[in-house]
Parts: sequence; C-alpha cells; structure tokens
Amino acid sequence: MSLDLSDLPSSPDAGCTPTLPGFTCGLDATLRVVSGKWKPLILYFLAQEGPIRYGELRRAVRDVSDKMLIQQLKELEADELVKRTDYKEVPPRVDYSLTPLGRSLALALVPLCSWGTENMAEVTRVFAQRQAANRKR
Repeated sequence: MSLDLSDLPSSPDAGCTPTLPGFTCGLDATLRVVSGKWKPLILYFLAQEGPIRYGELRRAVRDVSDKMLIQQLKELEADELVKRTDYKEVPPRVDYSLTPLGRSLALALVPLCSWGTENMAEVTRVFAQRQAANRKR
C-alpha cells in the first residue's frame, strides 16, 4: 500500500517554517492551542451548534467534568478561539461561540473528524487489542 503524498509539501520543513520565536513549526503552534483531551471536541460542537449555552455544551461533550470543561473553555477564550457572552441576566445566561480564528481552526479539524469516522472500526479494534494486552500484564 502506498500513499499519495503529492498534495503535501515536498520536504518536512516546507510550509511549516517557524515565523515566530517559540514555535518549532506551524503544527507546533496548532497543537499548543488544541492541546487537551476536550478542546477539539469543544471546538467541534461549537462549530456545529453556533452559540451554545454551557449546559448544552456539557451534555454534548460527554464524560467531561464541570471543572475540566470550565478550565478548557477559559483557555480557549484566552487563546481567542472562543467568545464568552454574558447577558447579565438573572438567572445568569452565558453562551459560547467561535471567534473567526476559532472557526478557521474548527475547519482545519474537519479532515481529522473525517479520518476518525472512516477508520472508527479499525481504531475500535486496535483499542480493544491494546486494552486486552494491558489486562494480561
């Protein structure tokens, strides 16, 4: 099986050259802003739903604790990927949406989502094998 890499840059450094000090390359910058188990899912659901209230987001991102979701949202807001809108109402009403920078990142995640969908059965099989091997240890 061979891969068609014609759409990729010709060398590992092409198209991924650091432009700001502190980053190895563009991928390094990207991974720093999406680091964390929940951030890509948060971006995904915000891209799907548009402005969304905290409770809806909490239900969409299953298995995340309130503490972790709040922390990840604050980091995404600090990185200017997510906008938090507080309506200053009683009872409190707050929603979250993507900024233009956040929307551009969410679009970049679409191929990863497609890859996961296309390979879900294989990934499930591999994870099951790994889990079985870990139980034997």
